Amino acid sequence: MSMTPPPGWYRDPSHPLVERWWDGTAWTDHRRGPEALQVPLAPPRPVGGGSRRAKAVALVSAGVVLVTSIVTGAFVLGREGGGGGTAATRTTPPAAPGQTAGSPSGPSSGDPSVVVDELNGIALPLFDGWVRARDVAEEDVMMTTPGTYDCPGDPGLCRHGRVVSRTVTANDERSPKALAEHDIADAASTAYDRDLLDNRPFHGITSHRQLRASPVAVAGSVGYLVRWRVKTGVGPGGYVESLAFPSGVGSRALVIVRFVFDAGADGPPLTDMDRITEGIRPVGTR
Repeated sequence: MSMTPPPGWYRDPSHPLVERWWDGTAWTDHRRGPEALQVPLAPPRPVGGGSRRAKAVALVSAGVVLVTSIVTGAFVLGREGGGGGTAATRTTPPAAPGQTAGSPSGPSSGDPSVVVDELNGIALPLFDGWVRARDVAEEDVMMTTPGTYDCPGDPGLCRHGRVVSRTVTANDERSPKALAEHDIADAASTAYDRDLLDNRPFHGITSHRQLRASPVAVAGSVGYLVRWRVKTGVGPGGYVESLAFPSGVGSRALVIVRFVFDAGADGPPLTDMDRITEGIRPVGTR
């Protein structure tokens, strides 16, 4: 039976005085002090140049050893707390970032009504017409519309809608407005110009028009969004939005949530962008 601990903050095996984020399969480079005041180091999901996810996983070659040490600790604690019994007890993860021990857990990955981005400490509502992302080549996709269709341009499979959540690490920008304005062109290009295989599923973007650019309340903070309507060489085109706001964890680094909705009768309703934005909550709140 697998004893791999769930995602969470645990004592860093290489630096016991700090805690480190375990994503469920490997250690990331997120670290924090005992009071969760340490700035995360090199969060692993960049926006901008290079790999779109680029998870920096330290001690890759020692990953199996680290997992084994955690599991071994679970056995030891289980024995100490159970009077020498043989059953193993998994260690209880520390409180989630921004949450005190014993407080209500709020949205969780097991809640069917939300999709949880544990790294950024946010939960996005999962409305009718949307499903959790599965078998999606693009990194950091949180949810999609059900099913796929044949892309109208270069061969491939397309989806009518998707929502992406990323931590910003490629620059030092601290203004949600500046970040959203900077990100929107890349978001549009990624969605409707060239895919990861350098194909052009819509034969590129022929024009775009800005529909909205404004501050917005999101996850208990003030964010900023920029929304474009794009036209493509083939197909109905679509709508792209870049939404920037502070993360719910650690140093509250900025997060980008990208919305990509096909236009036309088969695309999701544009109002879902606003509904999802309004429903974003920090993990640990209800």
